[in-house]
Amino acid sequence: MTINVNIDLGYEFEVKASATEVFDVLADVPTSASFFPKVDKLVDLGGGAYRWEMAKIGIAQINLQTIYASKYVSNRVKGSIVWTPVKGEGNALVSGSWKITDKKKSTHIVLQITGDLTIPLPGLMKMVIAPVVEGEFEKMIEQYIANLTKRFGGEV
Repeated sequence: MTINVNIDLGYEFEVKASATEVFDVLADVPTSASFFPKVDKLVDLGGGAYRWEMAKIGIAQINLQTIYASKYVSNRVKGSIVWTPVKGEGNALVSGSWKITDKKKSTHIVLQITGDLTIPLPGLMKMVIAPVVEGEFEKMIEQYIANLTKRFGGEV
């Protein structure tokens, strides 16, 4: 038996760094991933695809590890980085995008991320596990944004 946990998050923030610098960091997946908390391993699958293997998290007697792969496509002219799930890799499907807008003296960044995580647990556990997994994922994204904001010289 498995349960599915769906995550849909969106964030907007503005940093002091130039749009070119922001794009260069976010479009380089290994560099961007180095700011993401609890990444156990990032594997280059070739063709712009990467498998993310997150550190295991423990909840009572349950250990969960999220593994997923996404294919990344960057477009400097549009200021966008989009990733789509690679099926058959791990236990989650993750997609999302960065939208980078040059504001001359700052850079506006929009992050959209959706995930569908499959956990091998009985359906009765969903009410207990889903909020914990959602909360953990949200905390990691917020820490990621804080780490990136610091890298980009702070928020405007």
